[in-house]
Amino acid sequence: QVQLVESGGGLVQAGGSLRLSCAASGRTFSNYAMGWFRQAPGKEREFVATINWSGGSTYYADSVKGRFTISRDNAKNTVYLQMNSLKVEDTAVYYCAAKRGRGVLTTTRYEYDSWGQGTQVTVSS
Repeated sequence: QVQLVESGGGLVQAGGSLRLSCAASGRTFSNYAMGWFRQAPGKEREFVATINWSGGSTYYADSVKGRFTISRDNAKNTVYLQMNSLKVEDTAVYYCAAKRGRGVLTTTRYEYDSWGQGTQVTVSS
């Protein structure tokens, strides 16, 4: 399995921006699709965004479409989540996840093989 470490979380005011990073190690990064999920207190972990192995295909949850951008740099074994126009309801622990394979993207968390430890994002009003 690939090991994942997130960074970049923090406290930001509504309307602000943050960029999350997720560094991967242990396996060939370009063999994995990557995803971002989030979990707010008392809620289920939910899908945010995913990107295929090459970066040529992405998919977003409706709640973040147009505000968040997922990208990856295979030379640096890193996936990013640029979050703009943040809202209070974006407050959550954000997790990156890896799914082995170069096939169809998935939003289903159970299909991901490896997870990071999470990074807290707090948006204040």
